[in-house]
Amino acid sequence: MSLLFAKTTLGSLTLQNHLVMAPMTRSRAIGNIPNELMAEYYAQRGSAGLIITEGTSPSPNGLGYPRIPGNFSAAQVAGWKRITDAVHAQGTKIFIQFMHCGRVGHELNLPAGARILAPSAIRADGEMYTDAEGMKPHPIPQAMTEADIKTAIEEFAQAAKNAMAAGFDGVELHGANGYLLEQFIRPNSNQRTDRYGGSIENRARFVLEVADAVIKAIGKDKVGIRLSPFGVFNDMPLYDAMEADYTYIAQQLNIRGLAYIHLVDHSSMGAPPVPASMKTTFRNVFQGKLILSGGYDAARAESDLAAGKCDLIAVAKPFLANPDLVTRWKTGAALNAPDMNTFYTPDPKGYTDYPVL
Repeated sequence: MSLLFAKTTLGSLTLQNHLVMAPMTRSRAIGNIPNELMAEYYAQRGSAGLIITEGTSPSPNGLGYPRIPGNFSAAQVAGWKRITDAVHAQGTKIFIQFMHCGRVGHELNLPAGARILAPSAIRADGEMYTDAEGMKPHPIPQAMTEADIKTAIEEFAQAAKNAMAAGFDGVELHGANGYLLEQFIRPNSNQRTDRYGGSIENRARFVLEVADAVIKAIGKDKVGIRLSPFGVFNDMPLYDAMEADYTYIAQQLNIRGLAYIHLVDHSSMGAPPVPASMKTTFRNVFQGKLILSGGYDAARAESDLAAGKCDLIAVAKPFLANPDLVTRWKTGAALNAPDMNTFYTPDPKGYTDYPVL
């Protein structure tokens, strides 16, 4: 009996299988508003047990990339409502991922009046694509004041309430991949000397205050978080205390009773692997559901579920290129290859036109 394709639960939700469609930036939200094309894309992938949306900004300041959606305006909430309705019609549950890009962005991608914010005024190495002028170096961000931090926390909480109005089953906080939440955790991007910098207790404070505010807004059973310990994406170098720091974060999240932690391991894409000891620590310390992601095929997914290493398996590119991934994995059918040239382009090509069996 396959565990992967059996029903399971996430809090009070029943999922039709143990397979999660991982969050993937697709840059189809023209004007930062979710649209009909996106509704078609998500509905096509409605055989997943749980869909986690692409990174969605809780604030105009968080819109670092071109054409990524937000969830802070009435038009955005209405756009997402069409998507959640389409997904629920397939029997699938859907969480929205909140991604505040922080210093990983560019002014040319932001609406008028928005600012590139970060824990400290330290530029991220690398470049950002802009529709207006192509590739541009990341700018030096503005260091957030305590007032900015308070505002950002309130924006996350309000976006969570908006998510409920839009029909989502829950929200995932993006504390991974070098975006704002992780920028506070990591010592290279957080060199503050106030209560949000220095020790891990201080560097984790913003993440935990965001989690607390979102829990207060919608309930702990509707809140998950994605973390990337040992991830190096977006200028997040490894450092000696990494495992101890993330163990502390696991303990603190467990106290709060979140629905899940979603651990990402990008070693299949060339990043350093997350040590097995770190994954085991999260498994042992955190009593909620654990989602693992990173280069899974059906056999390894089945194996890790059977071994009790996690509760759910998230996959990205296989779902991107195979709307009917569940059927293909069940039957052992060949998979479509993803077309990287169309990952972030604005039209249906490479988005809603992958063939199904």
